[in-house]
Amino acid sequence: MALPLLTQSVLPTWVDYNGHMNDAAYALLFSHGVEALMVHIGLDDHGRHAHGCTIYTLETHLCYLQQVLEGAQVRCEVVLLEADAKRLHVFFNLIDDREETVLATSEQMLMGIDTRTDRPAAFAQEIMARIERLPKAAHGNWPEQAGRRIGFRHRK
Repeated sequence: MALPLLTQSVLPTWVDYNGHMNDAAYALLFSHGVEALMVHIGLDDHGRHAHGCTIYTLETHLCYLQQVLEGAQVRCEVVLLEADAKRLHVFFNLIDDREETVLATSEQMLMGIDTRTDRPAAFAQEIMARIERLPKAAHGNWPEQAGRRIGFRHRK
């Protein structure tokens, strides 16, 4: 079970010359998903200041699975794949809120950062406790797009 983070209608300015949502808009929605995740684990404005910690995105892998048209209602959800003291390996789904189909996915590696030094830092105990309560994907049961590589498939 994934954690729903935000729901949004696809804005006209997000639609490109092909008549569907532009690739940058997918990235924007997943970025807003990261921000909503930060709020959920206690790294909102107050939490970032109180703990001197924020999150940076180290890597992201987007998969565009279906076209998304203007006005579509979409939902961003997340599951935790792995975590340690400083990092979160998360997997986001962009869901058609009416049809309940997966439109796109974003696998991301996020890093806890000390805001005073701008260096990697362990999450505070309070934040780590919230991270541990996130919905998790069992290691042998990760989403199909998780852990994939980009490249040509070579036939033998």
